[in-house]
Amino acid sequence: MMKKTNFLLLLLAFMVACASPMKLAERGAYDDAIDKAVKKLKGKKKKKAEHVAALEKAFFRANSRDMKEAERLKKEEQEENWIKIDRLYKQIERRQRKIEPLLPLYDENGRKADFKFVHIEDLQRESKERIAELYYQNALDLLKEAENGDRFAARKAIDELRKIEKYYKNYRDSRSLQKAARELGMTHVLIEVRNESGAVLPPGFEEELLKISTRNLNSKWKDFDVEPQQNTHYHYRVALRLQNVDVSPERVKEREYTDEKEVEDGFDYVYDENGNVKKDSSGNDIKVPATKTIRATVHEIYQSKAAIVGGLLDIYDDDGNVVHSEPISVEAVFENYASRYEGDKRALSKESKKRIGNEPLPFPPDEVLLLDAAKKLKDLVKRKVKNDRIIK
Repeated sequence: MMKKTNFLLLLLAFMVACASPMKLAERGAYDDAIDKAVKKLKGKKKKKAEHVAALEKAFFRANSRDMKEAERLKKEEQEENWIKIDRLYKQIERRQRKIEPLLPLYDENGRKADFKFVHIEDLQRESKERIAELYYQNALDLLKEAENGDRFAARKAIDELRKIEKYYKNYRDSRSLQKAARELGMTHVLIEVRNESGAVLPPGFEEELLKISTRNLNSKWKDFDVEPQQNTHYHYRVALRLQNVDVSPERVKEREYTDEKEVEDGFDYVYDENGNVKKDSSGNDIKVPATKTIRATVHEIYQSKAAIVGGLLDIYDDDGNVVHSEPISVEAVFENYASRYEGDKRALSKESKKRIGNEPLPFPPDEVLLLDAAKKLKDLVKRKVKNDRIIK
């Protein structure tokens, strides 16, 4: 089907390219006829009579057709029709501008072409006003719905008001109406933390969780708060429900292991079956590298401690219903390797070399690990809220 459509379009383009302006006008392709006639007449000292006549004919019929259609649409008394009417007026305006540079136009026989221009400015002024009024009234109706709680109607109202700007930059009180619609169309979201774990949280823990930069969360139609604001109705509440707050014991593990590696250690002669040293083509003794195994014994101390914070991330609508819930958990880990070795240093693996020379460290207090976990949890909550598709 697509190939057939493309073929027909190419065929139509070919027919237009090959047809004369008069043929196009007779087929009813008035604007194609005008374009082709203007192209053939522009810059020519002698204007062919057939091209001038084709331009007259196409111009008259095109404008007559569009004006007749505009009048028909007016009689229907449908406000929406003014958009189509204005489109017709713009079409007439473009058409008249195309031939203006050719005027006055005389053909090769000295005959002056007659073009009856439509006084389009007054007609366009009327259509612009009617269209602006249409969008304005649509916006007012939508704002009434928004005032009754439909914030999505407020967003549509802004779209209607912005359509007016194509015709008037500052129509009536459309700017102040847009501001009102912006406020009515905003979705307000409160982020809160609930400790349901039974654990005593360290000072600053909840404050760290709520250090969320709402500026990075806010968008065109969403406004986030981490503290309730007076006179603000929240459409959604994002609740971080902490249900598991735990710190592991301080763990110390010691182990001993050996790294081995094969290294070159001199050379060996190559002997034949008779026990004689083999010679190469130049008469030199044939040698091969000799290898030996070297070893290093590593004594390692591994220290670890972790804080785990988890729970549920719930989203509630303004009726208190849970519209989304998912588990959420982070872990802040302290790890340290302290190692020393005995033997040949060359035998050490890359991992062993990284740890050699490190000393055992003091374990961080529980509060420090929990605050690190809070920072991680804060960033995770922020990412999940930013990428959420429930809140609209």
